[in-house]
Amino acid sequence: MTDYNRLPGPALDRWDWQEQGACVTTDTELFFHPDNERGPRREAREAEAKAVCARCPVLAQCRAYALATREPFGVWGGLSEPEREAIVARQLMRAS
Repeated sequence: MTDYNRLPGPALDRWDWQEQGACVTTDTELFFHPDNERGPRREAREAEAKAVCARCPVLAQCRAYALATREPFGVWGGLSEPEREAIVARQLMRAS
C-alpha cells in the first residue's frame, strides 16, 4: 500500500510535473499488470511501458515520487515493482 504520510504537502507546484509526463496520453493499463499476468506477456508490457518512460521529460520526478512513497504497483519512473522494491531495500540496509 502506498505510504501517503511520505508525501509532501498539497502544493500544486509540487505535483505539476505529472501533467508533463509522457504517459499522460497513454492508456494506464500499460503501466499496471492485470491479475495473473506472468512471463513473456508481462515482460513485453513492462518493456513497452518503460519505453514510454525513457522518453519522458519528468522521469526523475516520477521515479523520486515512486521511491519516496514506496508505490507498490505498476511501472513508475521507468522502474517495475521489483526494481523499486530492490532499491528501497538497499536504501533501508544502508540506513541501518
